[in-house]
Amino acid sequence: MMRKIIHIDMDAFYASVEQLDNPELQGKAIAVGGSSKRGVVSAASYEARKYGVKSAMSSVIATRNCPHLIFVKPRFERYREISKRIRSIFLEYTDLVEPLSLDEAYLDVTENKKGLPSATLIAKEIREKIKAKTGLNASAGISINKFIAKVASDYNKPNGQKTVSPEEVESFLEDLEIRKFHGVGKVTAEKMYRLGIFTGSDLKAKTREELGKHFGKNGPYYYDVVRGIHRAEVKPNRIRKSLGAERTFNENISSEVFMLERLENIAEEIERRLKTSKVAGKTITLKIKYSDFTLQTRSKTIAYYIADKHLILENAKELLYQERMKNSVRLLGISLSNLNTEKDKTAFKKEEIIVQLKFEF
Repeated sequence: MMRKIIHIDMDAFYASVEQLDNPELQGKAIAVGGSSKRGVVSAASYEARKYGVKSAMSSVIATRNCPHLIFVKPRFERYREISKRIRSIFLEYTDLVEPLSLDEAYLDVTENKKGLPSATLIAKEIREKIKAKTGLNASAGISINKFIAKVASDYNKPNGQKTVSPEEVESFLEDLEIRKFHGVGKVTAEKMYRLGIFTGSDLKAKTREELGKHFGKNGPYYYDVVRGIHRAEVKPNRIRKSLGAERTFNENISSEVFMLERLENIAEEIERRLKTSKVAGKTITLKIKYSDFTLQTRSKTIAYYIADKHLILENAKELLYQERMKNSVRLLGISLSNLNTEKDKTAFKKEEIIVQLKFEF
């Protein structure tokens, strides 16, 4: 079924908030998270991105790329506060809002509260309201399904938007570089290159059987999306599957006493997030990253739901002592999964939508 879908993506959200709140950082290369010595970049300003700094990059590499990079500690409470204000703008237009994170969401505006016929104009109006109410820029993608809208939102970043109307879908996807297909990462792209797949047109030339042979269960997905087929609905009642926190240390630690101190701090943070989300979990996972960057996870499932920091810490300690450490540790994390989320525990009321056959994009 053809819909009008908007994907809103805030531009360098965390970094932009820091620059907004601190004028001295405006126009400068900044990275949120990590430090010049350790850690990982959570977000980078556009000034930093010019030097190749990007999210999930180690702080050491980021500093090497951009020696004048300024590191800023993340303030998630502030980011959540602004995210709520942005989401309230979305809800002025539709209840069919599916948040993906604090800085991006899908909106189904096939039928909208304003009765506006053009999804393009709705996206423009939303971006203008976000700017007026928060001082931040947002980009948008508009099309007939979530996949194309997501791809389109990156097209004119920052502070732009791209509409792919129904009649443009085929040519848009055929001309698209394979790396720009949402869901195609670096490893998959390299595999596609070896198969002679560089653009959507190359991908479209492959049969469903060929793609299934080379990409397994993802094969049919690639076969469909390059033809503009993506049936996933905008779901305002997305159910959280896990919740966790982790810390990267300024110096490697090998003492279990110091590890327990860090785990206690992490357990406190998780308790706060669980209470905010009003959930609890049964499966505890301890994440350990060693000084040689090898990663290890240890998990256990208990018979009852927990959300208390003391119980979380007690189970994390048991996992920590499960076997000896093979090296000093640079990162520890705890997550809870198997949550008691219920399908009727929704953030927004979902209303039935009527699909129009004639679209004005």
